[in-house]
Amino acid sequence: MAEQQFAQAFWTVKPGVGEIRTAALRAPEPGEVLVKTLRSGISRGTESLVFRGQVPASQWSAMRCPFQEGDFPGPVKYGYASVGRIAEGPSELLGQRVFCLHPHQDYYVVPREAVTPLPDALPDARGVLAANMETALNGLWDATPRLGDRIAVVGAGVVGCLVAALAARMPGVRVELIDSDPRRAGLATQLGCHFAAPAQASGDADLVIHASGNPEGLSTALGLAGFEATVLEMSWYGDQPVAVPLGEAFHARRLSLRSSQVGAVATAQRARWSYRRRLALALELLADPVFDALLCGDSPFADLPLTLPRLASSPDGALCHVITYP
Repeated sequence: MAEQQFAQAFWTVKPGVGEIRTAALRAPEPGEVLVKTLRSGISRGTESLVFRGQVPASQWSAMRCPFQEGDFPGPVKYGYASVGRIAEGPSELLGQRVFCLHPHQDYYVVPREAVTPLPDALPDARGVLAANMETALNGLWDATPRLGDRIAVVGAGVVGCLVAALAARMPGVRVELIDSDPRRAGLATQLGCHFAAPAQASGDADLVIHASGNPEGLSTALGLAGFEATVLEMSWYGDQPVAVPLGEAFHARRLSLRSSQVGAVATAQRARWSYRRRLALALELLADPVFDALLCGDSPFADLPLTLPRLASSPDGALCHVITYP
């Protein structure tokens, strides 16, 4: 292809305001590749917090994503779900479709090691779920489910749905996906799970995984846990204060409350699994077409300054929104 001299990238200029900026694009050096973006995905939970300026100052360093430019609360170039095609680089990689933890940008240059090939069976749009699938996979490693467990997953967002779907594939496991939105019932069935509204959830679960991003969901999760069960917290609240209900039966039921975060490989797997190996498995797991149900729509990259404010303020049940590139 002709030499690409400029790139366009989405920036959060200040909380609640974004724009597309043009910047010079250098040629790849040895060991680097030029990627032409095909699709990117909006990680609605974290990206909405970033877009609204709700990353607490204490977490500015920890929350930096690969290839981020700028700093919180803005201007900042943030995002980590990009699927593209190698436009320049080693001959054996030219034309290959890859996933990269890169912000929304039409062309970018990264080290060769920063891209992971997409399996042939994985469509571009579904590939943008890779970062979320990696989070779900790491969460289940942290949760250590066992054969035959009764598992409650609170929150039928993208991560919650992925966690529930993976857990439901374990022999003898019964998964109940819990959400206040009744529209999630059909999705739960597609993923191989039971569905319940919070007030109708079964309770007495062996393992509860919370992924709603809402403090009320954490209260629900604690209430569903059986004796000596584990409640795994996968939600991140940014700078929002959260009251954790540790009264009532929390101590009598001897519950364990623990966190999970994708920034470190789960402790039990860390000696054997690298980030790259974990991401490759996430892409492999996405080969199942059932996960297309998590893609809620798409819009052009040029419209992103309008799309992200809408999703951040009035998501109306949106799951993964896909950004398309010309």
